[in-house]
Amino acid sequence: MSLAPPEPAPATGAPGRRAVPPRAGRARPGRRRVLTRGSVPYLLIMPAVLGFAVFKAYPIADSLWISLTTGNGDDRRFAGLANYRRLLDDPLFWTALKNTGLILVVQVPLMLGLALLVALGLNSTRVRLRPLWRLGVFVPSLTGLVAAGVMFSVILNRDAGLLNWVLSLFGVDRVNWLGSSSWARVGVVLVITWHYTGYNAVMYLAGLQGVPAELYEAAMVDGAGPIRRFVSITLPQLRPILLLTVVLSTIGTLQLFDEPYVLTGGGPDNATLTVTMYLYNNGFKYFDFGYASALAYALALLVSVLGILQVRLMGERR
Repeated sequence: MSLAPPEPAPATGAPGRRAVPPRAGRARPGRRRVLTRGSVPYLLIMPAVLGFAVFKAYPIADSLWISLTTGNGDDRRFAGLANYRRLLDDPLFWTALKNTGLILVVQVPLMLGLALLVALGLNSTRVRLRPLWRLGVFVPSLTGLVAAGVMFSVILNRDAGLLNWVLSLFGVDRVNWLGSSSWARVGVVLVITWHYTGYNAVMYLAGLQGVPAELYEAAMVDGAGPIRRFVSITLPQLRPILLLTVVLSTIGTLQLFDEPYVLTGGGPDNATLTVTMYLYNNGFKYFDFGYASALAYALALLVSVLGILQVRLMGERR
């Protein structure tokens, strides 16, 4: 057995040996690779970023510019803050804001309270056929907004409506639901509550099912009653979902358009005119896009302020 060191390998292209071709896909010296492992995530999120830039960021920026101008088409002129000053002096804007605020203050607590009660009932083991009940509660939220408005315009009809017929069975006189300023607001609250209560109830139900049963068992051992357990365990455990539903319901109510537009068209006497409906009228009926854009930014500012306040008041305290 020989202990001599091995002979060194001959250089590529040496006489008597075939030259080894470079491997396919290997980067050539001096040239940078475009597609690397680190660039793949950026390529994957690129469609979403481009879609946001084209369909969200650009319209938002363009709307800001339009809100600072007056006129139509090519005859648009820079007007500074004139549209915003006009907004402050517009009584119809304040009427729309007041109507929206009234619906918000009444409808959101009513709807979320009902949703929480429904969720507690659906979470009870004493209820039979719970999947069927859950489906029935959630079905109204699947109804289209315009379809819900049309359906309730029939139900709330003064002469041939279902609700007045039911009330007549108990001796109650006919109510002019859509022809009276006060009752028209009640009608809008009814249709929104019917449409979104089940949606929020399902969210609460998901939160209730995530509460550890050991907490209730320990509280029962300590002698806590149902109300005490609800206040000390259920509500604190549901705080993140409560905050989410409050913020989403507030934003949705401030953007309320379809239901009152189909039900009453903003009437009678502008009693159900909302800020979004007033924005629509200025933009697509009167073609005053500058003022409509100013309304949109005022509404966005209001939504942002209310959202921040709600998060600060109801958010997790550290």
